[in-house]
Amino acid sequence: MWHEGTILIPTKDGKTVVHYWAKVYDEGSQFGIEGGRISKLMLKANGKVIYNYERGLDVPPQNEAAEIALAILMHEYK
Repeated sequence: MWHEGTILIPTKDGKTVVHYWAKVYDEGSQFGIEGGRISKLMLKANGKVIYNYERGLDVPPQNEAAEIALAILMHEYK
């Protein structure tokens, strides 16, 4: 199932709005992030891709906001 949303991330530089699109399954798999349920995930901030995973890492976290948003979503869909 696809999920889409926005997360407001507080950072040392202020606040960053991160938009996300995630394909999440009921169970983890070898294609999921760290073997988890998220098999596809794109994070964007200010119109730029700051993280992308599509059954493998395409774009690693580009900044602190990407790292925090990734952690939040990994927890949400564990």
